[in-house]
Amino acid sequence: MERETVGQARRHQKRIEAAKHAIILVVLFMTFFPLYVMLQASVKDNATFLANPWLPTNPLTTTWHFENWTAGWKILGPYIANSVFVSVLGTAGALSLGLLAAYFFARFKMPLANVFWSALMLLMLMPAIANLVPLFLLLKKFHLLNTLWGLIVVGATGGQVVNIFILRNFIEDLPYDLFEAAEVDGAGHLAQLWNVVVPLSGPILSTLAILQFIGIWNDFILGLVILSDKDLFTLGVGLIYLDGEYMKNWGVVMAAYAIAAIPLVLIFIFTMRLFVRGLSAGAIKG
Repeated sequence: MERETVGQARRHQKRIEAAKHAIILVVLFMTFFPLYVMLQASVKDNATFLANPWLPTNPLTTTWHFENWTAGWKILGPYIANSVFVSVLGTAGALSLGLLAAYFFARFKMPLANVFWSALMLLMLMPAIANLVPLFLLLKKFHLLNTLWGLIVVGATGGQVVNIFILRNFIEDLPYDLFEAAEVDGAGHLAQLWNVVVPLSGPILSTLAILQFIGIWNDFILGLVILSDKDLFTLGVGLIYLDGEYMKNWGVVMAAYAIAAIPLVLIFIFTMRLFVRGLSAGAIKG
C-alpha cells in the first residue's frame, strides 16, 4: 500500500514537471517563432516568400537573396545613426541631471524638501502619453520641432523621476563618514559627487544607463509626432514608413527589421553582466 502511494506521488510529480516543461516550450516557441520567420524571410524574394512563407528555402534548389540585407542597411543606416545620436546624448544628459538632483535630495535638508520630493514622486503616476500635447506645444515654443535636439531634451528629462528615486535612495545609504572625510580634505559638493558617489554608484549607474538607452532607442510616439523631415527620422519612425513604402518587397522589409534588432541584442549581450550587477547592488542597498 505504501509503495502504491509513493508510486502515485512520483507519477503525479512527473506529470507536474511535464506540464511545466510543456508551458516553457510553448512560451519559447511563441517567443522565437517570429524571429525565425523574420530571418528566413529576409533571404527570400517575393515569389519564394509568397509560395512558402513559413519554411526556409533549400540552398541546393533556390538562391538566398542576401542583397536584401544590403538594401535594408542602405535604407536604415541614416535612421540608426540618428537613433544612436539621440540615445547616447539623451542617456548622458539623463544620468548627469538625475545624479545631481539625487545628490541634492539625499544630502541637503532644505525647508519643504519632503513636499518637493512628494510632488516629484507624483510624476511617476502620470502616464507619459498624457504629456504629449503640452510637450508638443512646449517644443514648438522653443523651436525644437522637427529637430533631433528636441528628442534629446525630452529623453534627458523624461526619465528623471525614476533615476532620481533610485539614486537618491542609493546615495542616502552610503556611509556618511566618506563625505565627512572628503570635506576634511577640502572637497566641495561637486568633488564629493565625482570622487565618492560616482565610483560607488557604478553598478547602479550602468543599470540606469542601459534602461535609459533602451527607452530612448525604442521611443516611437514622440518621434512620429515632432519629426517631419525624413532625414531626421529615428529608427522606430523609419521602420513605420518602411513598412508602408516597401511592403511589396518582403525580403527587404524583413531584413530591415532584423538589422534594427541587432543593436539592442548586442547591447544586451555585452551589458548583461553590468545589468545584473546593478540589480544585485540595488537589492543589497535596499
